[in-house]
Amino acid sequence: MAAQRAKATVRRASPHSRAPSFLKPLLGLRSILVLVLSFMILLFRWTRDDPIGLYHHVGNYVNWDARREQVKSAFITSWDAYSANAWGNDRYHPVSGRGSQMSPNGLGWIIVDSLDTIMLMNLTNRIDEPRKWLHRSLSYNQDQDVNTFETTIRMLGGLLSAHYLSTKLPHAASRRDSVYLAKAVELADRLLPAYESRSGIPYASVHLSKAKGIRSHADGGSSSTAEASTLQLEMKYLSYLTGNDTYWRKAERAMKVLDDNRARDGLVPIFVHPESGRFTSQEIRLGSRGDSYYGLKYLVKQYLQTSGGEPVYLEMWEEALEGIQKHLITNTKHSGLKFVAELPQGIGGPMSPKMDHLVCFLPGLIALGATRGHTLSKARTWPSWDDKKEGQIQLAKDLMKTCWGMYAVTETGLAPEIAWFHADEGDLRAAPGDRSLVPTKNSLAAWKKDYIIKPLDAHNLQRPETVESLFMMWRITEDPVYREWGWKIFKAFEKHTKVGDKKGYTSVNDVNTVPPPFRDNMESFWLAETLKYLYLLFSPTDFIPLTEVVFNTEAHILPVIVAKWQTRWSRSGQ
Repeated sequence: MAAQRAKATVRRASPHSRAPSFLKPLLGLRSILVLVLSFMILLFRWTRDDPIGLYHHVGNYVNWDARREQVKSAFITSWDAYSANAWGNDRYHPVSGRGSQMSPNGLGWIIVDSLDTIMLMNLTNRIDEPRKWLHRSLSYNQDQDVNTFETTIRMLGGLLSAHYLSTKLPHAASRRDSVYLAKAVELADRLLPAYESRSGIPYASVHLSKAKGIRSHADGGSSSTAEASTLQLEMKYLSYLTGNDTYWRKAERAMKVLDDNRARDGLVPIFVHPESGRFTSQEIRLGSRGDSYYGLKYLVKQYLQTSGGEPVYLEMWEEALEGIQKHLITNTKHSGLKFVAELPQGIGGPMSPKMDHLVCFLPGLIALGATRGHTLSKARTWPSWDDKKEGQIQLAKDLMKTCWGMYAVTETGLAPEIAWFHADEGDLRAAPGDRSLVPTKNSLAAWKKDYIIKPLDAHNLQRPETVESLFMMWRITEDPVYREWGWKIFKAFEKHTKVGDKKGYTSVNDVNTVPPPFRDNMESFWLAETLKYLYLLFSPTDFIPLTEVVFNTEAHILPVIVAKWQTRWSRSGQ
């Protein structure tokens, strides 16, 4: 009886028992609404802290053609602003609406760098004027010294790419297209004196009219290792087109000299002297002065360019990649993000937790080297595919996430020029590849604790390296998350770098200030690389297939060829 009275008391105390019968369904509905609201709040908090995003899950339903057209529109705005305010000038300053020159009569720095992007985007009404300018105004007989590397990748590469695409894309062709190859030969001949050092390592600069190589005025006269080893794709293709192997042999010689140094684990220091051919520093990094040797892009890409006909470069790439994994890859303190550190004192010395945005070429390159430009799903069917290749793909994904993080953690959604990282002292000890790295935590709050952006490094120069890797990672893995990240980056450029009055787009001074202060300069690689890679990222996958072309350091497109000449050197002691 006591138990029955207790149950009755509970029933009487229940609010539902006191409520009229017609309200009971509403009370049940209220409970459901509370649960749904609680779930939505938790989901909102989770998505705000999720740096990966959700929209890629519906990537098949996105109108990528419309997004590609928006990228084209950004290019048109930039190009038309340059044409209206600075035509024929090497530099364009969008805020002040003026141009400036790098030489007495101009080198066509922006015009030549933009040619192949104009062709890719089928802007036929905007190709005639640049072509006429090349015919009528461009001369390399100028009293001017130029950087060997920059002139090769931007100007020679741009002319050769325009030549190739004019034969590949019907809408880009005209009867005057011979000018591209003619100007390429003229320029290359004026660059050849840069290779006349005792060792064959090219001088840092060359005087155009005097036909004389010039040592660097800094660094004890040394040349940048990256620059010395980033001339080969252009010179080899020019030899292929002309039948003159001089260009090929000059550029090839530099690779032999570098390799004869027998760098430990394939990791080369950042400076080499053009007379001795010996390295003049111990510092190893994949950012400025070191990037192009490893990827932008001339070890694995030389192998790909000649249809696998020069396996020595694949061997060098594999060795260097193993060295990178062993000595340079470590993780952050709070989120376990993987990043590429620097070795200021060389192998065996402490690691510096610094990573240039320039290093973000690496994820795409690793994936390209592992699959040779094929999709990952196809590459995994090859008998040669193994755990080592699978590990390379995972590393590419991990580093791609870190590069995306450079954008995700800032106030503007734009990346700084350089990022530093919080890392435990133990994780900065030598040889991180000999110990286990912690798993990555996908938390934006944790990521923000790990990235350090110093005031002097906070500028954004409209660089392309991250979107380049996003393009390659999308083509290879077919994961739409990379397209979605690229779209977010493009929207950040649209929001924060666009100058009013249709003056185009500019680099900015501080990615953590909204709005960011303008620098009043539009980099030529904004047109040549950044917008090109974004356009290709949103294009159909059969447009410019990775198995048929190689991209030079400036994103200029050169075809895969069958080599007419054999490699004239082999590795010392092998």
